Amino acid sequence: MLNKLIMKLIIVESPTKIKTLKRFLPKEYQIEASSGHVRDLPKKELGVDVEHDFKPKYVVVGVKQKAINKLKSAAKQASLIILATDPDREGEAIAYHVQKLLSAMRPAPRVKFQRIVFHEITKSAIERALANPGKINSKLFKAQQARRILDRLVGYKLSPMLWRKVRRGLSAGRVQSVAVRLIMDKEAEIDAFKPKEYWTINVNLNPESFWAEVIKKNNKKLVIQNKSTADQAVKDLKTAGYQVEAIKSKQLTVSPPPPFITSTLQQTASRLFRWSSKKTMREAQLLYELGLITYHRTDSTNMAQEAITQVRQYIDSTYGSQYLPDKPRFYKRQSKMVQGAHEAIRCTKVTRVEPKKASSAGQKLYRLIWRRFVACQMQNGLDQQTKIEIQAQKDKISYGLILAGRRIEFSGWRKLYPAGQPDVLVPDLKKDQQLQYLDLKSEQKFTQPPARYNEASLIKELEKRGIGRPSTYASIISTIQVRNYVEKIERRFHPTPVGKAVNQFLVSNFPQVIDYDFTAKMEDDLDEVARGKLDWQPMIKEFYQPFAEKLEKVAEAKRVKIEVEKTGKKCPKCKKGELVIRVGRFGKFLSCSRFPDCDYKASYQQIVKGVKCPDCGAKVIIKRTKKGRSFYGCGSYPKCKWASWRRPK
Repeated sequence: MLNKLIMKLIIVESPTKIKTLKRFLPKEYQIEASSGHVRDLPKKELGVDVEHDFKPKYVVVGVKQKAINKLKSAAKQASLIILATDPDREGEAIAYHVQKLLSAMRPAPRVKFQRIVFHEITKSAIERALANPGKINSKLFKAQQARRILDRLVGYKLSPMLWRKVRRGLSAGRVQSVAVRLIMDKEAEIDAFKPKEYWTINVNLNPESFWAEVIKKNNKKLVIQNKSTADQAVKDLKTAGYQVEAIKSKQLTVSPPPPFITSTLQQTASRLFRWSSKKTMREAQLLYELGLITYHRTDSTNMAQEAITQVRQYIDSTYGSQYLPDKPRFYKRQSKMVQGAHEAIRCTKVTRVEPKKASSAGQKLYRLIWRRFVACQMQNGLDQQTKIEIQAQKDKISYGLILAGRRIEFSGWRKLYPAGQPDVLVPDLKKDQQLQYLDLKSEQKFTQPPARYNEASLIKELEKRGIGRPSTYASIISTIQVRNYVEKIERRFHPTPVGKAVNQFLVSNFPQVIDYDFTAKMEDDLDEVARGKLDWQPMIKEFYQPFAEKLEKVAEAKRVKIEVEKTGKKCPKCKKGELVIRVGRFGKFLSCSRFPDCDYKASYQQIVKGVKCPDCGAKVIIKRTKKGRSFYGCGSYPKCKWASWRRPK
């Protein structure tokens, strides 16, 4: 056992960090993990005294008792306790509660508490943090506490109302309900959409047999909305004379994208890997704890000067001076959310291209982060854009055609992305050159409804509106699926009947609570609390008083009926009702329309039409994981165990 006069105790959040930190610290340091929050609001009561300035009632998290006992035992032997939890609001709150818990021990430990913050688990970062200890940031803790109390007030007060007015077992959330509303509003746009007809005409010309698009008629923009107009244009174009009217070229500068922040990392991993935001954050957490990347919950594009110097040296030695800008690049985000002390997500060692310690998924994400980090400090790309304008003349009628091309002159940062957009070459033509008509394509098309949200576009929309914060997106998206308010089909979010009913009730009765601008303002107010510019109690009071009054009035509101999908089949039990499809906690099931008079219930198989199991040829059905995620499986399971996240072709 180490001498208690020299042993220093470092407390982190995750046990995984312990192994990484031990590589950098001398033996006089002992490292223990809190395994997350050690104190929180109680589960079975409100835990907030609304009559006395919203004072919270904190209790020990029962499942963490083993970790807490280890912390207390180590604290008794320590001469110094260093709180090294994550550098964000949640981390600050964990540090606060750990200090409160250990300070309340009997006999109380006569030791000094220090708070250190680091954004990467590297030797230099840890040494800097230990050399510059501080105290718990009370402003940051108050912001976390205010957020927690707000979420508890909304969830604890609204959820029972949903039980009475919609269905038992439902719940509401301050941010998650707004996210559901976004998906519902998008569905309303799709339902209201009316397709409009339009036509495109492309003409095949010589020399070199190229296609040009018709965009003008008599020097005005041409919009073809019906077949008769298209037919007239086709008739003219087939017998027209063609000539090159102008050739316009210009050089385009293509700047690299900024380094990743939490939201852009989630969006990119969703688009490229088809990962959920939850999986992206899980893999990023492991990379951070292994000391491979900087802290992954951030909305800042700042980077340490030391990191910029290292990456510039790497670019110069690996790719050559032509790929290195004269000056480092600095990126600014026009957002109130950005915390200056935070860094963007980057690798901690630029020469480490392939991390051997990471899992295969972790390596995949690491390479994405590494490439973006290096690229953001590389030289611009240069492209040559060429537009060829062609005139078709038929008697006194003229049509304008366009042909566009783009050629990469210097790859720049895109050298790291060899599978990027290839050159689009144009034929070698000259001004006033006569062209020969070869063929023509006329196509009828219709405008398409707006696309439903996928994870990437939903995160982008939440961020654009200032709803939630980067660290909360993954849990928000996971929660609305687990609670069956939305389901993911072909990677797009579709509202369920339950989600529609809950949204209808909240929009009708609590419009302010799920108002986009109001929710964004509350996020801004929480940021102001974190900066010490706003007191948290008056902020919560301003929200809670009208909210509580509304709760009393809504107690008399009518119930909202959850829509059911009819099957057209009779109930096999009562022979009177019709079988309908309902949505429960564990997905869709069959039920009698006369429920509760008839309690018939059966499992429901959602068959994918026109698709067969690629292994055995049986029907393919949509199934759900315990966490609410949809996937495709064979209808003859367990005889055939084929399953896939992607719809089979």
